[in-house]
Amino acid sequence: MAAPAGYNVLAEMPYKPALVEHGYTNKTLYVNVDSGAIDERPVTQQMKDVFVGGRGFGLWRLWNAVDGSTRWDDPENEIVISSGPVGGTTTYPGSGKSIVVSLSPLTDGVIDSNVGGYFGPYLKFAGWDAIELQGNAPENVIVFIDGVEGVVQLLTCPEEDLNTHVLSEKLMHTFAASDAPRDVAAISTVTTGSGADYTRWGCLNFSFFDMKRKGVRIKQAGRGGTGTVFRSKRIAALVVKSPAVNANSNNPAHPERLREAGARINKEILELDASQCDMRRVGTSHLVEIMDEYDLLPTHNYKFGKHPKAGEISSPVWRERFSHNMPDGCWLGCTMSCSHAVDDFLLRTGPYKGSRVIVDGPEYETAGGSANMGCFDPEFVLEMNFYCDTYGIDTIGYTTGMAFVMECFEAGILDKEKTGGLDLRFGNVDDALEALHQMGRGKGFGATIGQGIRRMKQLFAREFGGDPKFLQDIGMEAKGLEYSEYVTKESLAMQGGYGLALKGPQHDEAWLIFMDMVNNQIPTFEDKAEALHYFPMWRTWFGLVGHCKLPWNDIEPADNAETDEPAKVPAHVSNYCDVFSGVTGLDVEGADLILQSERVYNFQRVFGLRMGFGTREHDAIPYRSAGPVTEEEYESRAERYDGQLVEKVGIDPSGMTTAEKVATLRAYREDQYEQLIDAVYKRRGWTQEGIPTIEKLQELGIDFPEVVDVVRERL
Repeated sequence: MAAPAGYNVLAEMPYKPALVEHGYTNKTLYVNVDSGAIDERPVTQQMKDVFVGGRGFGLWRLWNAVDGSTRWDDPENEIVISSGPVGGTTTYPGSGKSIVVSLSPLTDGVIDSNVGGYFGPYLKFAGWDAIELQGNAPENVIVFIDGVEGVVQLLTCPEEDLNTHVLSEKLMHTFAASDAPRDVAAISTVTTGSGADYTRWGCLNFSFFDMKRKGVRIKQAGRGGTGTVFRSKRIAALVVKSPAVNANSNNPAHPERLREAGARINKEILELDASQCDMRRVGTSHLVEIMDEYDLLPTHNYKFGKHPKAGEISSPVWRERFSHNMPDGCWLGCTMSCSHAVDDFLLRTGPYKGSRVIVDGPEYETAGGSANMGCFDPEFVLEMNFYCDTYGIDTIGYTTGMAFVMECFEAGILDKEKTGGLDLRFGNVDDALEALHQMGRGKGFGATIGQGIRRMKQLFAREFGGDPKFLQDIGMEAKGLEYSEYVTKESLAMQGGYGLALKGPQHDEAWLIFMDMVNNQIPTFEDKAEALHYFPMWRTWFGLVGHCKLPWNDIEPADNAETDEPAKVPAHVSNYCDVFSGVTGLDVEGADLILQSERVYNFQRVFGLRMGFGTREHDAIPYRSAGPVTEEEYESRAERYDGQLVEKVGIDPSGMTTAEKVATLRAYREDQYEQLIDAVYKRRGWTQEGIPTIEKLQELGIDFPEVVDVVRERL
């Protein structure tokens, strides 16, 4: 098959696209971008039974590609992308998710990152349950999967500008059958940008063609530096061409059961969303004012939880800026339609200054991260959002990293001489943007910032005389991954949700703030441990099958509050059982879904052990996640903290200095966190060092010899 002009064929493999059978094609695609080897690999029944799909398939393929000595930039490391058996369903909202799995340049361990967009479903409908990419190419390459003609090609990339908004647009039109919108819409790409070449925060952008805007939209696999791995392999892009998609593309076993479940939730969304979270009009940005109201919106590097200027970047602002004359789903048929964008935004800085662009977002995390930097200018939020996306930089990594740098600047650890002239005080939007552009060029102090907080802490102590203990306390990373944008000081369960998350502090594993802090539904250590068992397992399941978690609890049945366990949204759990059974033909109950996740979750914990992590010491958190580090923080909430010393610690703070109060409260809170870890490990069937027991592996049916060997070496 001839490639487009200028795209030379390095290797190719013809294939017969497999028809999807009950959600699976039963084969995965392997491409070595160095040797040019292209192969198809079978999906065994054991893979489906144990690992289900999505994140599970990614972990299994990666496990078999690397060993404990493999580093993120070694050729042996892989990027694996998989959707899951339910992925690509058009009759149930939120079924367009994929999971990217790799070894992370931030954590040096296993990372999983979920993403919307069309690539994962299109890959499946082109004949593949997953793609695994291995090797480091000698030049920039493109992998093209043509599910219409039945060919996989490894191509040279003649394009010079690899930034996402340029490259994805070019590739969609280049590889489509014509420039007709429906032909272009049959294409999806995975790209990143120049920021992924120079930082460890590289993200991957999964594209889809917006039929009404007649333009390219993107969603991000943001966490853990998967885009950095992509560029270390010299991959410029993945391109997939899909055959036409319809409600039967997954060839579901029980289509009527699937349709009925979809009809139930679609009715809820259309009738109730506007009075609940209003996802169809403002998306996740509605959280800005809610977090501010409950003292949970991070400001000034998580020192505080609210700010008088928060309203300047809250949902009413974005409601006016988002375009509302069109549905905004990031997959076909998603009635949640929360993937909003700002059209015709005029860039005022950087290499594309003067261009008018589509800005995908902002999502809550991007707006919340801007608050964390003390930046409350909506124009800055959009400019930063766009450039992070097109440079391929995770907005959470960037904003949390910049907030850390800004506190170091204001604490005197950094100054303009050390930053190359950048005045990085909280709220300085101009120099914050300049640092971002430096990341995109790999120049200046921005390139240093882009190495991530863990490495900056070491550098600032070694080169600039920073106090290592203070840097550790305020550096909001765990396991090497930057925190997402929630203040957790008053929620012990959420501290555990972040610290115990397998990949690092990302809220997609467990978000327990309201259950714990606001509603006091889980008061004891045992209650918290149960929540930190169930919710991580439940949320893991979405990444196994190809679902987005938002339709689970960002829309609820009208009578949900009257159920026995409203936090679990039991009607929706029942829906998901119907969806999974409807697609795969396997009858399941809610407990079966938890068991599916528990197998994969424990396997990933052992994978971490294999890579040198996954024990108790690696579940530690920076103290700012647990309580006030500075006297300024304590005094900002003195009445609250004094009351806690009396009620929880049993100490009268009268006559104590603020420094003494800080130290006393800290000792109490750190002990509480250790007791929480004890309870969670016990509930999960792990040792007190956080290692799954042999008995637990046997119970879950993942006692493969090589898995057991890893555990035995550490018991």
